[in-house]
Amino acid sequence: MSAEVNAGFLLNEHPMRRALADEVHARPFAILPPPVRASHLALAHGDGGAAADLAALAALCARHGMAPPAAGQTHFAADFGAFRLRWEGHTEFSTYTFYRFDAFDDPFAATALALCPKDWLSALPGTVLVAVHLALDGQRRDAERLNALFAGHSIIGSTMVGGRAEAFTDFRIHSDGFGRILVYDQGLTHGQAGRVTQRLLEIETYRILALLAFPVARKLGPELAAMTTVLSDITAALAQPGGDADDRALLERLSALAARAEQQESAHGYRFAAAEAYAALVGKRIADLRETRIAGMQTFGEFMDRRLEPAMKTCQSTARRHTALVRHIARTGALLRTRVDIALEEKNRDLLKSMNRRAELQLRLQETVEGLSVVAISYYCLALLGDAARGLHAVGLPIDSEVAMLAGLPVVVIMVALGVRRLRKAVSGHTEP
Repeated sequence: MSAEVNAGFLLNEHPMRRALADEVHARPFAILPPPVRASHLALAHGDGGAAADLAALAALCARHGMAPPAAGQTHFAADFGAFRLRWEGHTEFSTYTFYRFDAFDDPFAATALALCPKDWLSALPGTVLVAVHLALDGQRRDAERLNALFAGHSIIGSTMVGGRAEAFTDFRIHSDGFGRILVYDQGLTHGQAGRVTQRLLEIETYRILALLAFPVARKLGPELAAMTTVLSDITAALAQPGGDADDRALLERLSALAARAEQQESAHGYRFAAAEAYAALVGKRIADLRETRIAGMQTFGEFMDRRLEPAMKTCQSTARRHTALVRHIARTGALLRTRVDIALEEKNRDLLKSMNRRAELQLRLQETVEGLSVVAISYYCLALLGDAARGLHAVGLPIDSEVAMLAGLPVVVIMVALGVRRLRKAVSGHTEP
């Protein structure tokens, strides 16, 4: 792609340049004029993934006569009159945030989600991971009213954004299946209201996504302990002398253990890595809020340090244990291979000795056969010499066959012996020039 610049010439653009430049603007903060109520859903992708989400959004747009999102789009925002919708597609989940802007007294009695078609909501693809109602207005509520809104649970709250807002939650799921966040506006701009709202919703979303690894870590812990015990037994057996059968049995056990460890790595490695990334995002979003303490209440950061951080430490510890186990299996496998290689070299050495002994025996047998061959060949050569002498005597030549055989005996034997020796050297590759 070429772009014309002010100087009047063309630049050859990288095909990804504009997409990368627009990426930082892909998910802008919403501009929210208080009072506002938001209902936030985070759904794990179903079988159709993001394509199913786009189809659901297209169906909603069709009901309201609006243009649907384009194929492959990862962000969509639209005003449907009674409510505003913001959708974001992520790697393993999607978020739907609904907004309404009418005044209210009870923050959670009439929610933004109540304005959305019920049949459409029921048909949303995926499974719900996070469901939160958030209300933001300028009405200050006393402690008794706050306790009633959060069903008497312990409330977490703080002042944020330089004192321009106070936020409260209990991080619990209430009887309607939703969590609750209440924000008191003390001079937020519309942009700040949008940023505070999105950060609070993202804290809850990423907190749950990070905790997805915690049940995996708790389940994997006993399995890792059992596998470590098996590996210790194999390592102890390597320190003892054993035969081929013992090495074969150890190798089978170690191979099965290695396969199990690799299967766990492929099944759970992504989950632990994702948990670490999501936990980091939670910390970043809390830092962006710039919290200050409200007397008598835990801040969002303190709550996460007490409740989320231990779970993440458990996940990190389990991931490190698994990595250490895989390395230990690899080292044990190397030791076992060394032991097998040494045993194999000893067998090869014994085999070479046996082959040398056989070669020596074969050489001796060959020399014996060589002597017998000289005698046999000499016997037949002398017989031929005698036949030739008798034939010459029959045609009148004065040759005595017995004398001829006697005279030819040493010559024939010497020549045959030299010939057999030369033939043996030629066959063995040591022919003399």
